[in-house]
Amino acid sequence: MTTLSADIRKAGPRDADAIAAVHHASWKNAYSGIIPYAALIRMLSRRRADWWRNAITRSASILVLEINGDVVGYATIGANRAKELPQDGEIYEIYLLPEYQGIGLGSRLFNAARKSLEDHGFCGLVVWALEENRNALEFYVRQGGKDAAEGVEIFDQRALRKLAFTWD
Repeated sequence: MTTLSADIRKAGPRDADAIAAVHHASWKNAYSGIIPYAALIRMLSRRRADWWRNAITRSASILVLEINGDVVGYATIGANRAKELPQDGEIYEIYLLPEYQGIGLGSRLFNAARKSLEDHGFCGLVVWALEENRNALEFYVRQGGKDAAEGVEIFDQRALRKLAFTWD
């Protein structure tokens, strides 16, 4: 029997290549057919390893999920950007490689991100998801999120609705 080791830790510059790979694979999986193709490709091409390395060295709060030493997921966290919502913290992004989804690892990463925000003095949490991303919406509902607000993201003149989920 093989035992898998799952660890969550703060990202370092050496993780940039792996985070870029997770970003690319998970975004193609989540957003193909939702975000217009050209816009999605542009977004993916901007977030290569150098972009992630720069974000990490600029002190962005990024957590990585490792399985047996391989980065298979990440979460970016910080202050809530939507001032109309009273929650202090926000998970900006949380993604896993597609082959690691649906087995509880996303919940572990979500809970670690939430605890990290709490440890840094943030009260409450908000997460935004595109309305057409049914997997994300279902995930946040399972985590106990409340559908609290809506907004719009524009991709190549296409308006996509997004929903905010909150936790107090």
